Amino acid sequence: MVILTSGHTMERGKTGYYVSSIAGGVKCQAFIPAALPPQPPLQLDSRLQSRINQSMLALGRLDAISMLLPDARLFLYSYVRKEAVMSSQIEGTQSSLSDLMLYEMEGMPGVPMDDVQEVSCYVSALELGVQRIREGHPITFRLLTELHTALMTSGRGISKGPGEFRKNQVWIGGHRPDEATFVPTPANELANCWTDLERFLNDVPEATDPLVKAALAHVQFETIHPFMDGNGRLGRLMIPLILVAANVLSEPLLYLSVFFKKHRQVYYDHLQQVRMKGDWESWLLFFVDAVAETATQAVSTAQQLNQLRSKHREMLSGLGRMAPSAQQVLDVLFEYPIANINTLVKHGGITAATAGKVMDKLLLPELALVRELTGQKRNRVFAYTDYIDILNQEW
Repeated sequence: MVILTSGHTMERGKTGYYVSSIAGGVKCQAFIPAALPPQPPLQLDSRLQSRINQSMLALGRLDAISMLLPDARLFLYSYVRKEAVMSSQIEGTQSSLSDLMLYEMEGMPGVPMDDVQEVSCYVSALELGVQRIREGHPITFRLLTELHTALMTSGRGISKGPGEFRKNQVWIGGHRPDEATFVPTPANELANCWTDLERFLNDVPEATDPLVKAALAHVQFETIHPFMDGNGRLGRLMIPLILVAANVLSEPLLYLSVFFKKHRQVYYDHLQQVRMKGDWESWLLFFVDAVAETATQAVSTAQQLNQLRSKHREMLSGLGRMAPSAQQVLDVLFEYPIANINTLVKHGGITAATAGKVMDKLLLPELALVRELTGQKRNRVFAYTDYIDILNQEW
């Protein structure tokens, strides 16, 4: 029975059914979701349709700016890392953007090594996913297990069955499975559920609008919860991959972790409302707002970074003979906002002596473009502070 309430929510009733299962020796009721797309079909009223249109416009602007940036790769580098940090913070890791960049530069972060490795793996998994899609691979079990392996290759993940569907019953929330907030699909049903989801992702039997597809598939993936660990990160990572595969975005520049983290309880409530009441429409409203806000924010960040680059290029052009080397250093800092002399030599095509002189200049109060982090005379590490501040803005 379909009841359209005045609040524009739609209640289909449960979007699946319960079966008896056992987790840790305790009997519980596990949930098996019905295959997508939802039945009865989504009710796209004028409010929802207009919000979908707004978020598609925001995605269009984001895609356009990724084409206009002098070097989209540089923006992508930092932006992906911001997403990785946020996505992992949702899972409880403590590393910051600076920690990650220090770690990648082979410096030592001030947080547990596991945390930073976990974030670094997230970056690798996303890059691998985009590469596979560009090679023409569809989003399938094979691709997902490959990404899961990349996600779980170091840090805490190694012991959690990288690249393998879980073999036992898990539960979410609550200290016992029979008092859990939610008990996902039993292990013996995972293959069937994933096969259904894979068909939906690849438009069998009919095509679904890519933005709607990303929204529905995300919930379905979190509901099935196919792996022992890393489901949240992989489920969030699927969103930009679906949009890249559908050519909505040419670069995977849409990351919803910041929005989901900010509205964490609402996010979890929506997932639960879909499972219990079939209210896909309210979830879709939340999701497209997340997309619109996040895409708009990313465009703003890209514009700020562009302005910063022009301003600092201008400043450095007054350095006389040192100007060309300083411009090369600035280019490197745009890719590696935390760098040491080795980084500058390796990526800037300049000598260590020149790099050292340029950095001494950039440290002077009248320029103050960088800050030295170690307080040592040797093995100095520099932070391009204005750049990192722009990326660290809490949206």
